[in-house]
Amino acid sequence: MPTTFNQHEDWSLYPHVPLLHTIASAVIRLADVTGLAAFTMPYPAEAQRALDRLILACLLAGVQETPRSLPDLLFWCRTRPLEDWPLDLPPDAFGPDDYLIDPDAFVPTQLCHEWWVQSRDSAATKFDRDVVRAAMRLCSQASSPESYTAFRRLLVAKPVLNSDERFQVATDLLLEPVAELIGHCYTSAPVAYRRDGAYRTCGRCLTLLTPLSGGRWWCERDACRRTGTAPTGRILVEAEAGEVLQLVRPLRQFVTGPGRAEVDLENRLGQLRHRGSSVDIGMWPGFDAYDLRVTFPDGHVWAIDVKDWKHPGLLGRAARAVRPDPPYDEACWVVPQAQADAHRGYVAMFYRNRAPEAAGLALLTDRDLIARVHARLRGETGVHLAAPDPDNGAYDAQ
Repeated sequence: MPTTFNQHEDWSLYPHVPLLHTIASAVIRLADVTGLAAFTMPYPAEAQRALDRLILACLLAGVQETPRSLPDLLFWCRTRPLEDWPLDLPPDAFGPDDYLIDPDAFVPTQLCHEWWVQSRDSAATKFDRDVVRAAMRLCSQASSPESYTAFRRLLVAKPVLNSDERFQVATDLLLEPVAELIGHCYTSAPVAYRRDGAYRTCGRCLTLLTPLSGGRWWCERDACRRTGTAPTGRILVEAEAGEVLQLVRPLRQFVTGPGRAEVDLENRLGQLRHRGSSVDIGMWPGFDAYDLRVTFPDGHVWAIDVKDWKHPGLLGRAARAVRPDPPYDEACWVVPQAQADAHRGYVAMFYRNRAPEAAGLALLTDRDLIARVHARLRGETGVHLAAPDPDNGAYDAQ
């Protein structure tokens, strides 16, 4: 690969990157603590700090129109795409029509969450990783990798629980090593998600839908909304379901969301056959060293980490080499094709921003990975997980 694609863009040269982290953190905190539609003074310190810093940045830039209050700041986040903000940010920091708050549902966007998770302003950004690490430790102490796999599948398949399901989870012997931890993963579903005494889940990603005006429903997952109107999954009538619980936001965003893509990829790879040969697939091996371990009939092993991120620049900055144990022959990160299609030049932007410590890490779409697995099963030589040659325009085709 030419060295131009190994050059990591230094975002520290752009003075307003920390400010955008702070604003994203403030939006998330307001959404979790008070909701974005109604909040009262005194404002959380994080939100007031974001407002003060943005006003100062506008004044220094000679911008006459500035947000005068926290409601003004949230109005900017909902009505102004980031490209219209008077901030000095990297060209790969956002895409066209990227907002921090969804204009229809008035909740933080996936882009806002991705900026937030890389922020150092709030310890909450580490919650999802801390939960996963705690589960690894508890299941390792119990010498039960099966319990860890069951825990991960729970977070993917059951982002919403009714009272009966909560009891079943609490009495599942396979989940016993992480029983106490599970209690910290779920919280009561907010009343704002309820309409006419009932909650609805998305038929695709299984999370709770948000009711909108005119009888409409909104899914928090960008990928679902791009696919079309969210199909109704379960209807949970409060009088029948008892207390409705949902995973806390960091786990829904960074465990359930990618987990759906991981399980989908597991199913699609498991269907590949050639003359009776197939691949063996292990999920979250070595207590989640990586997501999928794909073993070919000749013993060759590919290690796959699935990353369902909206913004490729932020994904590139989060890039890390795939952990080496359990051992493998080749490794890569995989992004759903729908994410790549939604952002022109997705793979190229990832490489421009790929962290130096991840040099050599390839990013493929799930469609490309499946094609390569199928080709290798057919015995085609030279099929590897290396990134495509940027000189042939393959990057821009993503």
